[in-house]
Amino acid sequence: MSTASAVSTTYLELSQEGGGAHKFYEVTVDGLVVTVRYGRIGAAGQTQTTTFPTAEKAKAAAAKKVGEKVRKGYAPAVQGQRAPRAVTRRQVTSAPSTARAVAPVLWRFRTGSAAFGIHVDDDRAWVGNQSGDVYTLDHEGALLARFSLPDGVKCLVADDFWIYAGCDDGKVYDLSSKLPFAAYDIAADVDIFWLDIHEGILNVSDRAGRLTVIDHEDEHQWARRSQGEHAWMVRADDRAVYHGHHRGVTAYAPDGGGELWHTATKGSVLFGWQEDDAVYAGTGHRVVQRLSKATGTIEATYACDSAVYSCATSPGGRFVFAGDSASSVYCFDHNGTRLWKLGTGGGSALSMQYRDERLYLVTTDGSLVCVDASEAAISAAQQGTVPVARDVKLAAALPTYAPATAVAAVTTVTQAPAGAVVVQCVQEGGRMRVHVVSEGYDTSWNVQFPRAIREPGARYVVDALHPAAGGFYRVRGDIRRLL
Repeated sequence: MSTASAVSTTYLELSQEGGGAHKFYEVTVDGLVVTVRYGRIGAAGQTQTTTFPTAEKAKAAAAKKVGEKVRKGYAPAVQGQRAPRAVTRRQVTSAPSTARAVAPVLWRFRTGSAAFGIHVDDDRAWVGNQSGDVYTLDHEGALLARFSLPDGVKCLVADDFWIYAGCDDGKVYDLSSKLPFAAYDIAADVDIFWLDIHEGILNVSDRAGRLTVIDHEDEHQWARRSQGEHAWMVRADDRAVYHGHHRGVTAYAPDGGGELWHTATKGSVLFGWQEDDAVYAGTGHRVVQRLSKATGTIEATYACDSAVYSCATSPGGRFVFAGDSASSVYCFDHNGTRLWKLGTGGGSALSMQYRDERLYLVTTDGSLVCVDASEAAISAAQQGTVPVARDVKLAAALPTYAPATAVAAVTTVTQAPAGAVVVQCVQEGGRMRVHVVSEGYDTSWNVQFPRAIREPGARYVVDALHPAAGGFYRVRGDIRRLL
């Protein structure tokens, strides 16, 4: 422990062989204030600050935190001596398309870095890239906003109208308001490959073939290791969590009660999609396979000409779309008959989503591409007639939002606006929780809230709160500190 005037800092690390934990934990005492910083070795990590009534209580709390970590295997270390463990980037190749015709691209937005994350809702399309940028555009390609996250975006998922970005720093950010925040902080030894959120429960698949399930308060629920590694697929609903890896797809009971079924697929699973009664696995062996959610039975196979990087369906699975490693996109009918194959006009589609006769792709060259997938447009494209694709330009004055890393970064107000909701940070069972102060809400429920700006007794104003299954509230709209 080193001391400079009244400030003391203890720095610990836990690094295990074979891809295990590789994380740090630092505690600093400065008078009445205890600051804890933790995360992956080599990263800035997450910071929490607590103020105590006396210096003695601050020192005692710090000593308790250090003792707990030492008992878990952490040991004193020198920051910077251990190198950060490499984060897995999806290794992909993209060959030119062999299709005779190019898809009818309406517009294209180049994000500047390889992109995996996509989500399309009623109002906008979202794209997240490896540089940590998330852009939102309307359906006609007009840029609306940019979110600047600390690390590369692996995927974008939605739970009702909340949008989440899973990043390479091990955190999952809520992008539903102008103040994005880390809603889930996954264990530092988990190398995220993909994730899904269902009614506030986060399901994480990783490089080692593990499935980790975390609740809305970022507390571990259960975990399983599937038969295969490189788990690029996880989808969830009320009946199961569907985990796709290099040996197939495994379904687990949502409460962690065990495996429901396992089905070997034709090749390693590289992408997954779901409809009400089926999951779709795109594989490295040039197929998409439809599996029954109830039994795991393979119901149909959709044959492509190269490894399948992504897939999607129209509502109910009437049409099935696939993107391959050779920059082509396919459409099949429900039973597996190929209807068309077209070139993307750019790179290979790493993710995709269909909505209202349009197919949205994110590609190896970092583009979000909007394709007119109507019957008339595809027919014309097969005959060689396609629209002139419009290139969307990055606006100089585009609103940009970044996560708040300290209380001081949050806008303050002296009184709550009419109709707003007031919440308060409280100590509960050794953890900082957030409860509702305003009338008309269940004050025993917790609020999913940024950990970086929680302080004992601090009050905040939010535009709205919405109840979620599982008994907690989600924030909707802006977050401001109430003085």
